[in-house]
Parts: sequence; structure tokens; C-alpha cells
Amino acid sequence: MEFLVEGILAITWKQVFMYIIGAILIYLAIKKNLEPSLLLPMGFGAILVNIPFSGVLNQTMPGIGEVTGIIDWLFEVGIEKSEAMPILLFVGIGAMIDFGPLLANPKLLLFGAAAQFGIFATITVATLLGFNLTDAASIGIIGAADGPTSILVSQILGSNYIGPIAVAAYSYMALVPIIQPIAIKLVTTKKERAIRMKYNPKSVTKRTKILFPIIVTIIAGLVAPASIALVGFLMFGNLVRECGVLNSLSDTAQNALVNLITLLLGLTISASMQAETFVSLQTFLIMALGLLAFIFDTMAGVIFAKILNLFSKEKVNPMVGAAGISAFPMSARVVQKMGLEADSQNHLLMHAVGANVSGQIASVVAGGVIISLIPKLL
Repeated sequence: MEFLVEGILAITWKQVFMYIIGAILIYLAIKKNLEPSLLLPMGFGAILVNIPFSGVLNQTMPGIGEVTGIIDWLFEVGIEKSEAMPILLFVGIGAMIDFGPLLANPKLLLFGAAAQFGIFATITVATLLGFNLTDAASIGIIGAADGPTSILVSQILGSNYIGPIAVAAYSYMALVPIIQPIAIKLVTTKKERAIRMKYNPKSVTKRTKILFPIIVTIIAGLVAPASIALVGFLMFGNLVRECGVLNSLSDTAQNALVNLITLLLGLTISASMQAETFVSLQTFLIMALGLLAFIFDTMAGVIFAKILNLFSKEKVNPMVGAAGISAFPMSARVVQKMGLEADSQNHLLMHAVGANVSGQIASVVAGGVIISLIPKLL
């Protein structure tokens, strides 16, 4: 009873604030079904690590002394020292992706590249707001719309804000169906959103699908060697999917591996969500900058598509450019839904999927470029 009273008296207003943040994340996961496999453990973890004298961070054992708690241990082993968790997650993500629509229309790669503009624009804004270059680069990568990449880049660069960056990256990924339509409508007209695109499905051979991840890995490695951990594991997962002789492992990677690592990653990230460091003006700035990065990325993809239309006979629906972010397949579904709203016969899904998977490649390459470039500038 005495220890209970001591624990209650030790609770600070910042910890109470983190309980509220945790409850909001849990609510979004359960009630709104927004990225539940990640937001649920992150929300629960935010509560766990902010309980006074929490044993999940460290605890004193009789006769042993202070020992590392389970969440601190997971953070140290899985993220801080090896970056194993976010990298292994890319194997499962790669196994989930069908690059067929992209290979059938390779020019969609351009939209994936264009939609990374928000990363570098946000780095500039964050620097102007007083963040050092390392933290600014880590914040900018939120615009990749790729949670594992955001976590990995911020960890490798040694950012002081891994927790807020992870929360921003995954929260905004979950809110893509809300954020993207607003951003798209700001830079398009209804007439532009109603542009129809012909879809002439081209058969992509099995050999092409097998060679693609190998070739992409080699090219990415030569262009940005630091991206190999990201691109290589993503492409390896895709090779497992496409080779045709590892179907059971492909299924395991897409389901059991992704689900397990995502669950553990959510809990582990909460180690950097302790109230004393998390509740600050910088955290709120990071959340705002992350939102800005998402909006910049979406708008950049749309504007790039509109520029292409100035020189093309066959017009591209500008919304396809917005699908060039890495949030797969949510962004493609947003484009399809908005296309149907503008014209009930306007089916853009396959075009948007191609741009969306190109965004997966572009985001991890952008992450690798930042990892290799920023230390050289310091």
C-alpha cells in the first residue's frame, strides 16, 4: 500500500500527458482501425514506460542490483546497436509487393522520385527552425511515408528525437486517407481529377520479375551504398515472392514475420517515449514538420504529373503522382476513390499502384542517400 501511494505521488503531469497520448493511439488503432498492429503496441508502450519506477525500463533485483528492463533491452538489441527490427521488416514488405504494374509502365518510377521532394524541403525548413542537420534530416525522412525507414535513418544518424519521429511517421501513415485528399484538392481541379487513363495491361515475364530486384539492388548499391541495408532487404523479400520456389517462406514473410516484428517494434519504440524527453516544444514542432513533409510530398507528385502533361499527348491524371509516396497500398486506394468521386467510370487503381510501389523504392533510396550524405556535411 505504501509503495502504491509512493508511485501515485511520483506521477508528473508530463506522464499523465503521455497516458493520454497512449490512449489516443490505442483508440485510433481499435476504434478507427488505423495501423492497429503498430499504433496499439506504441500506445500501450507509451503508458508502460511512463509508469513511475517502471520495470520495463530498468529494475532493481534483490541480490543482483539494477538490471535492464525488457523494453530497454529490446531497444538496445533490436534498434540501437543493430537496427535489426526495421531492416528485417523490409523483407516482409518486399514479399508483399507486386512490382508488375510498375514493370508494365516503367515511367511511373518518375512519380516515386518526384514524391520525395517533401523530404528535402522539410529538412530545409527544420534547419531554419533551429534543428541541427542530423535531427533535421531525421525529421525530413518522415516525408518518406515509410515508418521503418524513418526509424532506421533517425537511429543511424543518432537523432535525439527517435520517439517523436516514429510516432509522427506511423501516425501520418495511418492518416493518409484523411491527409492526402485535402492536399490533392489544394492543387487540382475536379476536371483534372476526372482525367481518364487507358490501362493496357502488358504481360510481365517471370524472368523480368526475378531480375528486377537483383538489378535494382545492384544499381542502388552503386548509387547510394548506404541504402543497401534498406533496398537490399526490400528486394530480397520481393525475390522470395517472385522466385516461385519459396512460397511457404513468402507467406511467412508477408504475414507472421511482418506482424511479429511490427508488434515488437511498436513496443520497442516506446523506450524513446518517456515523458521527460518526449513532452517538449520540439516534439510538437516535429509533428507539425512531419505533416508538412507529407503534404509537400503529395503536392510535389501531383505538380510533377501536371508538368508532364504539358509535354504529353496522353494525359496523366495528376492524382497518380500523389501515389508516389511510400504508403502502400493506402495511397493508391485514395487515388482510386477520388477518381471515382470525380467520374464514376474513372478507374485509376492500377496506375496508382504502379506509382505507389515506385514510391517504396524511392523512399528507401532517399533514406540511403541521407544516411550517406549527412555525415559528410557535418
